[in-house]
Amino acid sequence: MYIPKHFSEEDISQILSFMKEFSFATIVSMQDSMPVATHLPFVIEEREDKIILVAHFARANEQWKAMEQQTALIIFAEPHAYISPTHYETELNVPTWNYVAVHAYGKVEIIADKQKTIEVLEKTIRNYEAGYEQQWNQLPEKYKDGMVKGIVAFEVTVTDLQAKYKLSQNRTEIERKSIIESLKNSKSAVEHKVGELMENRSV
Repeated sequence: MYIPKHFSEEDISQILSFMKEFSFATIVSMQDSMPVATHLPFVIEEREDKIILVAHFARANEQWKAMEQQTALIIFAEPHAYISPTHYETELNVPTWNYVAVHAYGKVEIIADKQKTIEVLEKTIRNYEAGYEQQWNQLPEKYKDGMVKGIVAFEVTVTDLQAKYKLSQNRTEIERKSIIESLKNSKSAVEHKVGELMENRSV
């Protein structure tokens, strides 16, 4: 990912926090010499000194068949906002876009074991709706077995993490304050979030 120095983020804790907040991501890999992508909810784990991304495909989705041991790309990106040049102190400016994006590269390991696949499902439940776990535990085993047979669980061990926080760090304090005020007053929840990210970020 192209990341100018002033938009680069190196704070792993901040990057992981963003990934966990916007964990519905896109996994990209190669299949028959073509890039293919699937949008999936991920569970982000820290194991010792490694970052592990956990998710599952529908078994009918053939992307999983060719991706084991590939270096896959998982893209975490959510809040973004158009930035009007009306916020700038001079007219010699053009519109731009503010956003945050994280690219995680890593090796894919397909999980074939049934019990480990169930564990992936249960991790996902606890991550997104812990209250549902009680209902899940009460479902008939035959039903759960059918669900497990219909998915392919996998893990990605992250080998490279790139984060771009393009939040007007290259603008003046007056311009940044004007942009933040505009975004935080927006009726768009996404734009409001970008304003919050700008406000909470130190330049």
